[in-house]
Order: sequence, then structure tokens, then C-alpha cells
Amino acid sequence: MPPVFPMLTVLSMFYYMCLRRRARTATRGEMNSRRAIESNTRALPINVEIVQYAKEVLDFSSHYGSENSMSYTMWNLAGIPNVYPSSGDFTQTAVFRTYGTWWDRCPSARLPFTRTPSTFCSQDYVELAFEEPVYPTAVHILETYHPGAVVRILACSANPYSQNPPAEVRWEILWSEAPTKVNGPQARQFTPCIKQINFPTNLIRLEVNSSLLDYYTELDAVVLHGVKERPVLSLKTSMIDMNDIDEDEDEEKFACGMDTLNKQFSIVALREWPTNGYFDKLPYELIQLILSHLTVPDLCRLSQTCKLLYQHCCDPLQYIHLSLQPYWARINDTSLEYLQSRCTLIQWLNLSWTGNRGAISVSGFSRFLKVCGSELVRLELSCGHFLNETCLEVITEMCPNLQELNLSSCDKIPPQAFNHIAKVGGLKRLILYRTKVEQTALLSILNFCSELQHLSLGSCVMIEDYDLIASMMGAKCKKLRSLDLWRCKNITESGIAELASGCQLLEELDLGWCPTLQSSTGCFTNLARKLPNLQKLFLTANRSVCDTDIEELAANCTHLRQLDILA
Repeated sequence: MPPVFPMLTVLSMFYYMCLRRRARTATRGEMNSRRAIESNTRALPINVEIVQYAKEVLDFSSHYGSENSMSYTMWNLAGIPNVYPSSGDFTQTAVFRTYGTWWDRCPSARLPFTRTPSTFCSQDYVELAFEEPVYPTAVHILETYHPGAVVRILACSANPYSQNPPAEVRWEILWSEAPTKVNGPQARQFTPCIKQINFPTNLIRLEVNSSLLDYYTELDAVVLHGVKERPVLSLKTSMIDMNDIDEDEDEEKFACGMDTLNKQFSIVALREWPTNGYFDKLPYELIQLILSHLTVPDLCRLSQTCKLLYQHCCDPLQYIHLSLQPYWARINDTSLEYLQSRCTLIQWLNLSWTGNRGAISVSGFSRFLKVCGSELVRLELSCGHFLNETCLEVITEMCPNLQELNLSSCDKIPPQAFNHIAKVGGLKRLILYRTKVEQTALLSILNFCSELQHLSLGSCVMIEDYDLIASMMGAKCKKLRSLDLWRCKNITESGIAELASGCQLLEELDLGWCPTLQSSTGCFTNLARKLPNLQKLFLTANRSVCDTDIEELAANCTHLRQLDILA
């Protein structure tokens, strides 16, 4: 008869894992009814549930609407529903800037960063403040048109209305899921099963991915349910699924990923091993290639195994392209400090969405670029609200090889600060969507940055005379391939004529919601005849477009793939 001790050992280990899981659930409030858990867990009725709509929209990455209007803007998410339960296209809803995959197929599309975790698929976000901090019990999202874009819901420990900012800002994932295709555009109340957290919150963040949608998603309101006192859970769990343990470990990676950067990468006392096994027989370059498929947190964990792998994980060649956007909630000055010695050869850096609420200071950002900026070619800083004039000055001084700069939705940068960008004469791509760049600074940029190929000026409300800007582009930016003038308020047929005459390499032109352009002036016909390389042309919301314009485009722009004349 075979011994039973091995089986007892296995059963003991499983029992220990179950107990560990149960203890974690009790102490950290991580029981999630979305998963395969069958339990009798329920909160004791000691609290009255509070139901509240968003009081204020604090931040967002993009929106379809204008900065000077309420139509199709994120600000419509504040307050009670305007449209729900009705379905359809309503201007009183919140709409993000784009949908579908066409955005990634147009000439201005940027190459993706490698090493992006498969669990991070967010493209846009919006942050909402509520009146009362509560322990969330439910979040209802009222979607009124083409639902299904929300992929992640997060809660923040910081109270936006508190006079005393917390020493540490924590973000916790309440729910996340990969993008899914929803059948039909009808309105719905989306109520995912959220996990419980161990701090009260009145700051909720929605992250969306609209790549599977056939049209813009429209959100009407967000309802937060919660209680003032932390719920007490009874522990009568009848079954624990092993898959649940694995999923929970994935979520813990979000919570501890950048803590790993801060702590594990700083540890140098590694155990000496007499041999590294087969790794001693592999060429250095092959090990580097293998490690290039790991995410940044996984590199941090692997660096703790032995000195050989520590050396490989800290090699600057592993950080030629580095995207920290997936870990935006954990990036701070300490993270950048520990990464400095490893990023001396970095060429692409993505810090989009990072550093807000004091996580990254001006001095911390400046120190990092002074060490790591010399080889930088591409710098993504979308929604970086810590950026100020000093930061832009440091960028222009420390990054002499910079070719691509993304400042999309960096609406806290003062207008005069953009003058510094003119010092970077080698720029080929500049994204200034939803910034406060003013006319004088932009004219200087166009004058000195003649290598520009891609320029985004969508929703730049501080520019007074777009005809003058278009004239400067036609005179100085002969290599321009894509131009975004979405919602520019005053460009006329004169500016279009200057642009078409001087920038004949244009492949992409967005003139959506430009109310001063009229087909009767012949401006669209002129575009069609002088820009034969056009692949994408947006004339959204221009009701003057006529049959003659379409015929001219069909006859002259034989490469045209995307045409938006939605009125």
C-alpha cells in the first residue's frame, strides 16, 4: 500500500492556501462576487446606504465637445441624468474623442510601446468627485448610446475636498475587464460587481477602451452607492475557487508593481550561488532578448533571484523603450530616482497620466531628465498636470535629440511656457491637443521647427487667428503630413488656401467643427485639387459640404480612405 503522507502534504498545502485566502478576504475586504465564489458572505446591517451622483468632474483625458460649451463634454457627467433611460445621440451626454480602430490606422498613428501588460487596455479616463466619502457597495454607470467602453473602475483614498492632503494617495481597482462587444446601441445601466476596499472614497475614476465600438459611446451619469462605516463581513465561505486566487494575484500586481520598483530594485544584497545553471551557457545577448518580453514589474521581481539576472535586469539596454503609463497610480519621485541609472540610454519614454496629485514633483522630473534625457527621441506626457514652465525648459535643454513630444490635455501648463518648445528644432511630431498654447508661442514653434511632420492643435482655444497660423505652416512646415485643427474657431478659406499651397505632402487633415469654413468659397474644392495624397479628411459638422466637393475629392484624392462629412 503506497504511503499517504504525500497526499496529506498536498491537502495540507491546499488547506493552508484556503485559510490564507480567507484571512486576506476578511482583513482587506477583497471578496468579489464577480468571481467564481459561492459564499454566504454579507455585510451586517449596521449602515444606511448612501446614494449620490457625481458632484464634479475633476479630470479627463479627452472629449468630443468644445472647451467653451457643454455639448458632448465630460462635464455632463456631473449631477443627475439628463437623458437616461432614453437611447440615442444626445448633446447632453459625455463623449470621448474617438472610437473604433481607425485612429490607429491613419497616417498620424504612433507606434505602440512594447512591454505593455496585457491587462492594461485603457485609452481614456475621467475622474469624478462625490460629496460624501463612502465605502463603495455599488457603482452604476448610465450609458445612453453604444455602451461597452468602460474597462476599469478605480477608487482613490484622497478626498478632493479636504483641506489637508494625505501623505499617501492610494488607488484601488474596484472592477476591471477586457473590452467586450455589446450587441446594440441601446441605453443600459451598467452595474459591475465591485470588490470591497478598506478606505472610504469620494473620488471614482472610469477608464475606457472604445476600440470595439461602431460609434461614439455616450455616458449620462454615474451613481455611487456606499456606507459611511466600513462593512463587517461574516466568514461563511462554502467554496474557494483556485482561479479566484490567481485573479487576485493579478490585481495585487497593480497594487504592488511600482512598490516593487521602489523597493526591490534598490536591494543589492543578493545571495551568491556557485553556479547559474544553464544561464551560464547562454550568450549575454540571448538572455537580454528573453528578458525583453517581461513587463517592468516582472523585471523587478526577477532581479531579486541572483546577481547574474540582477545584472541583466538593470542593463540600460532593457530600457531603451519604457512605458510607465500602465503603472500611473504608483509612479512617483522615488520610482524615477531608482530608474535613473537604468535609463541612461532611453530613447522612448511614456509618462502619460503619471505624477498627478503631487506624486511627481518638478524637481524629481527635472533630476530624471538631466540624467536620462540626452538620448531621448520620443516623450509622451499626456495629462501630466505636474508640468509647468520649468519642466518644459528642462525638456528643451536636456533632450537635444527629441523628435516627438506629446503634451495632450496638459491644461495646467501656462501659455507663455510653450515658447521653450521652439528651441527643439528637430521636432517631427508635436501634440498640443487641449493645451493653452497661445498664438505668439505657436508662431515661434512653427518658425523654428521646420521638420514637423505631425501637428495636433485640436481644441486649442487660446489661438486668436488660425489664418495666420495656417499661413506660417504653409511657409515653414513643408514636410507636414498630418494636421489636426479640430474645433479651431476662426480659420477661413484664406488660411486653407495658404495651407494647401505650402503643405502639399499632407495625408491627414482634421477640420471637424470648424464653423467658419463654407463650401461656397471653394475651400474644399481647393483642398481636393492641391492635396492629392490625402488619406484622411474630416469635415465633421460642416453642413455646407455639397456634391461638388465630394466629386472633386473622388476625382483628385485617389488615396482617400477616411472621410467624415457627418453633419
